Amino acid sequence: MAARLFCLRGLLRAVGPRPFSAQASPLQAEQHGTKRPEPSSAKTLLDIGTRRIFSSDHDICRESARKFFQEEVLPFHAEWEKDGQVSREVWEKAGQQGLLGVAIAEKHGGIGADILSSAVVWEEQMYVNCTGPGFSLHSDIVMPYIANYGSEEQIKHFIPKMTAGKCIGAIAMTEPGAGSDLQGIRTYAKKDGNDWILNGSKVFITNGWMSDVVIVVAVTNREAQSPAHGISLFLVENGTKGFIKGRKLNKIGLKAQDTAELFFEDVRLPASALLGKENKGFYYLMAELPQERLLIADLALASCEFMFEETRNYVKQRKAFGKTVAHLQTVQHKLAEMKTQICVGRAFLDNCLQLHADKRLDSPTASMAKYWASDLQNSIATQCVQLHGGWGYMWEYPIAKAFVDSRVQPIYGGTNEIMKELIARDIVSDK
Repeated sequence: MAARLFCLRGLLRAVGPRPFSAQASPLQAEQHGTKRPEPSSAKTLLDIGTRRIFSSDHDICRESARKFFQEEVLPFHAEWEKDGQVSREVWEKAGQQGLLGVAIAEKHGGIGADILSSAVVWEEQMYVNCTGPGFSLHSDIVMPYIANYGSEEQIKHFIPKMTAGKCIGAIAMTEPGAGSDLQGIRTYAKKDGNDWILNGSKVFITNGWMSDVVIVVAVTNREAQSPAHGISLFLVENGTKGFIKGRKLNKIGLKAQDTAELFFEDVRLPASALLGKENKGFYYLMAELPQERLLIADLALASCEFMFEETRNYVKQRKAFGKTVAHLQTVQHKLAEMKTQICVGRAFLDNCLQLHADKRLDSPTASMAKYWASDLQNSIATQCVQLHGGWGYMWEYPIAKAFVDSRVQPIYGGTNEIMKELIARDIVSDK
């Protein structure tokens, strides 16, 4: 799989192949420094070429990703909202553009870029305010489990197809009676010779309806000294006998993102369906959750940046009392407050992204990022709707969609209350 450049396939004919290297060139080193403007001093918070954590390679990736989301996602999103899911076609187009499996090693069938390149894709999707395609969960939550813990056969079977957008991934943790408390899971897999018999149900599963493969979290040892010692992960493919997809759930937001109930009724799985080692699933989950929480946090900050620019443009055009709303001092002060809050948040998030790129992001810090950024997202959404007045409550206005989409962010990926527990536990620990 020679020279598969993430996010650049649409530009290769124009600029020629440019191998992405984790080792910074002199030009990249210069552009990683102070000569790259920070968002606070840029013309807009969405400008390309800002933020010192990125390089010129990331800028090219961003240009390509922005073009893709503007041309292949935004024009169709309203129809997908009615359908409750995106098209299969957009997944394959994303695969052709190199927007899936970006940070998965090339030797496994991924694109082989860094996590900052994945962040570019996360952010650009939020910059068009289109939450339908579950690309980030597929690429940066589901695929790493397979790449990090899967057998050679599992990696060869799934990763190339997932990178191409021909196999859509989901992960099934949440149950009707177990959300943030993963140790409360009741889905059970029992050994039967060399096989496993899986029974249980899952709910609120992103990509669940369209999924071709689902990582299912299940109890495999009910006699373990603690629930954490008796959980395993399984790869369950669509079409497996006894695997039933329930209804697409009718949510108040994320209307184009398919979210489903999943049921497992005496599903017989071969030994090869076990992902990683038996009874080690909880430890795999704990190892991968910081990236999931960082992802949610970056999506939240990118949404804040989009909402701010959308609102800035609106108040500069909307007239009241004979002049634009932007001339009112109270509105100006509100914009000043919001931009400051967003730029402070962006500085922290970029630090977390760099820490993660250096493999130094710990769980408490990721939890801080997730809770703080998603809370900020909801605060910014509320303020931006208010500045739009009655029109901000109308579904055809982007700010209305951003408002309802933001509400789930403090809930999934571990509620923000749980995030505070994890942070506090680290603070008071004697270790």
